[in-house]
Amino acid sequence: MSDDPSVSDDAPTNDDTSTSTDPVLPAGVERRTIAGTETLATRGEPVYGEPTDGDWRAWNASRSKLGAMFELGMETGLAGGDRVLYLGAAAGTTVSHVADFAGPTYAVEFAPRPTRDLLAVAEPRDRLFPLLKDARSPETYAHVVESDLDAIVQDVATRGQADVAVRNARFLADDGRLVAAIKARSEDVTADPEAVFDRAVDRLDDAYEVLERRRLEPYHDDHLAVVATPR
Repeated sequence: MSDDPSVSDDAPTNDDTSTSTDPVLPAGVERRTIAGTETLATRGEPVYGEPTDGDWRAWNASRSKLGAMFELGMETGLAGGDRVLYLGAAAGTTVSHVADFAGPTYAVEFAPRPTRDLLAVAEPRDRLFPLLKDARSPETYAHVVESDLDAIVQDVATRGQADVAVRNARFLADDGRLVAAIKARSEDVTADPEAVFDRAVDRLDDAYEVLERRRLEPYHDDHLAVVATPR
C-alpha cells in the first residue's frame, strides 16, 4: 500500500471510483480504488499524506493496527457512530480514521509533542476530543470520558499493555468491545512473542472474555490483535 502523498493525474474521480461493501467494516469505512489501488478509506481531512479521492482518504494498514485488523477480516464489532475511547492516539494517524466513522471519540495520549499534532488533527473533526493523559491512570480522565462506551481501541507501546486495558474496562458498556494491539517488543525484547502474547491474554482474562486473537503480519511484525468483551 503506497504512502505516496500525491494523487496521480489519472486517479479515478468520484464518478468512476469503485466501491465494495465488506460485512466486517463499520458504516463509514469502505474499500475504494484510490490512485489506482484498492484500499480501505474513510471520509475526512487527510492527516499523514495519504492519497485522497474527493472527500475519501486512503487508510494505510501498514501504518495502522486497526486498519490491519480490517484488512485481515477480523470481526472487531465496531460500528458507525460508536462512542469510542482510543488509548495511545499518538499524532492521530489511526484515531483520525476512527473519528471519521465513529461518534464521540476520546483520544488519550501522554506525550506532549504528538498531542500537539493530534490537536491539529482534531481541528476539523468535531467528534474527536484529544486528552493529554496517561492511559495507565484512567482515574485522571474519568471525569471527562463518558461511561458505557461502545468500544475501547488500544495501541499503547508500553510495558503492561494488558494492564492498561484492564484498568480502562470501567468505561465500557456490558456489551462493549475492546479492540487492542499488543506489541511483543514493548513487553520483552528477548522473549518469544507467543509467550508474551499468552501472558497478555491471561491478564486480559481478568476483565474480559477474549473473542478473537490474531497476529498482524504481514502488516505489523510481532503484534497480536485482540477483540474482547467485558466479563
